[in-house]
Amino acid sequence: MLKEKIFDKYKESADYILKRIKEKPEIAIILGTGLENLLDEIEDKLEINYRDVPNFLVSTTNNSEGKFIFGKLSGKYLICMTKRFHYYEGYDFDELAMPVYVLKLLGVKNLILTNAAGAVNYNFYPGDICLIRDHINFAGVSPTRGNNLPEFGDRFYPIDNLYDKKLRSLAKKCALEEGIELKEGVYFFTVGPFFESPSEIRAIRTLGGDLVGMSTITETLTAGHCGMKVLAFSLATNYSSDRIENMDGSEVEDVARKVSPKLKDLIIKIIGELD
Repeated sequence: MLKEKIFDKYKESADYILKRIKEKPEIAIILGTGLENLLDEIEDKLEINYRDVPNFLVSTTNNSEGKFIFGKLSGKYLICMTKRFHYYEGYDFDELAMPVYVLKLLGVKNLILTNAAGAVNYNFYPGDICLIRDHINFAGVSPTRGNNLPEFGDRFYPIDNLYDKKLRSLAKKCALEEGIELKEGVYFFTVGPFFESPSEIRAIRTLGGDLVGMSTITETLTAGHCGMKVLAFSLATNYSSDRIENMDGSEVEDVARKVSPKLKDLIIKIIGELD
């Protein structure tokens, strides 16, 4: 598809949302597994189903529908996405760039991401809240592959500060003030939907990965292309496959829901202190 037509699709999606919300949001949050309780704190909520937005993607992971939630949190207007999209659902990587580009057209400058991840680092345990400082993407894929959209950014762009240092410093400060232990590490992306083999996990650990998961990278790389600042958290919800046998993912949502109130409080405090 011609890049002009692709941009027009994104703009049509964004224009539909902009006609329904009160203000342009400068903050967006994409919620990971078990973190829906953050939505309870949003004031003056307005909900928009993904399926009602022209051209937008539809989640295939379960029967519940994804929504945009617009409102105020800590005195600031923001927009949340209740469900994200994954490569393992069958989408191409260029399709997975869409949500973040649409958020950019809404006016978003700061993107907060959360996910559930496996603990690879021997010092990380289920229940830990981890700040992502960098990632490893050896999948050989990119959401910004193909015709560049200059309306968003340059063809080639740096990602050495993709996980914004100032936002990470703010997160550490807020965690300290809230008495929340916050670990920091490198997120290793795998395509899924299967969990990694024990040998793959040992390789990931050797290469410097502290956490492993099947999301987030497409969103952060797209955000980097269009100039958004990114703050990303992983909830370590399970041991990696070389630390536990017969892992089936059943524990992921349970652990995420138990720990998510702490992460919710941390995110609320961070948003309150954002410039």
